[in-house]
Amino acid sequence: MSDRASKEQEEFSLSALAEQVSDLREFVEQQGRRDEIQQQAFDALYEELRQYKDDFIFQMEKPLLLDLLLFYDSLNWFQQSLVKQEMSPEVIADSFQYLIDEFLELLYRRDTLPMDSKSTFDRETQKAIKVIYTRDRSKDYKVRQVLKRGFTRAGRILRPEEVVITRYAPDADDGDGPDQT
Repeated sequence: MSDRASKEQEEFSLSALAEQVSDLREFVEQQGRRDEIQQQAFDALYEELRQYKDDFIFQMEKPLLLDLLLFYDSLNWFQQSLVKQEMSPEVIADSFQYLIDEFLELLYRRDTLPMDSKSTFDRETQKAIKVIYTRDRSKDYKVRQVLKRGFTRAGRILRPEEVVITRYAPDADDGDGPDQT
């Protein structure tokens, strides 16, 4: 009888163990399904975020691109007029100035403004590209020529003005001396 009780006890233990293994297997499978569903949800969310980002970038760039396309149209018109030789030199100069003004307007709409030129070199807003030496002390650090106009955006320097400046040097050839770039 003790063998029989021991056998029944063993079968009960094996049965309980098999049930626990089955429960664990079911739990692991459920967890796997949950992880798969969660991964699909994350993938869908990431795709949606990517689409929002792409659309946001497109919407932010669209006004600038449309303005650039209008400017492109103006350039094409100007080119065609030059090819057809429909304009006098005065009209060409006026038309070219119109293109410059149109481009500046495009920049204005983006809060990008040309800087006012200064007659005395200002290292905060200007970049000296070339130095011409002079014996005239009153011309020290004076801007002799603007090579490229400077621009600001939202009050911050986007591009400094590129200039040629004069520097005082007692032994200079008064403007014809060696350059320093």
